[in-house]
Amino acid sequence: MMRINLLPHRQIKRAAKQREFGLMGLMAAGAACAVVFLGWQFLSAQSNTQLERNTRLETANADLDKQIADIKDLKDQISNVLERKHVVENLQTNRSQAVVILDELTRQLPEGVYLKSIKQAGNLITLDGVADTNARVATLVRNLSVSNWMESPNLVVINAATVNNIKQNDFTVTVSLKVPKIEEAPKKAEAK
Repeated sequence: MMRINLLPHRQIKRAAKQREFGLMGLMAAGAACAVVFLGWQFLSAQSNTQLERNTRLETANADLDKQIADIKDLKDQISNVLERKHVVENLQTNRSQAVVILDELTRQLPEGVYLKSIKQAGNLITLDGVADTNARVATLVRNLSVSNWMESPNLVVINAATVNNIKQNDFTVTVSLKVPKIEEAPKKAEAK
């Protein structure tokens, strides 16, 4: 019988399998490195894209903030112009007010009543004067209540006094000016 030594054949097979295993390990390690590299590249590209978006958004936000500041400045300027316009309109409306008040007072003043002073504070007018009798002061108050330019007359005080042996009644009356209704006409026109 012949004896065959199979040891070198087994060693050769084992060495081939080890080579195959090493080659497979290298290929797996290379594939893993390629996957890691590609994943890193993908994430880096996504990160760069997001950073660009963020930069664009921050630039757009800065531009919008500037525009908002400009709009606020414009609104402030508009409100200042409207306030000036309102002041001018009030001055235009009230420029002949003193003449109208004096004219109306002379029309409503009954005989025997004399005014010593007229003071105006806003829409409130204070009249200080002298009358022959209390009835004449009452007539003045009634006349002022039906006036076209004045409303709500209020007799504050009336005192009897004797000056140069003449009996007089010193009085103080307050009356409010009627506010002219300027804005109603345009509103009625718009409604039609």
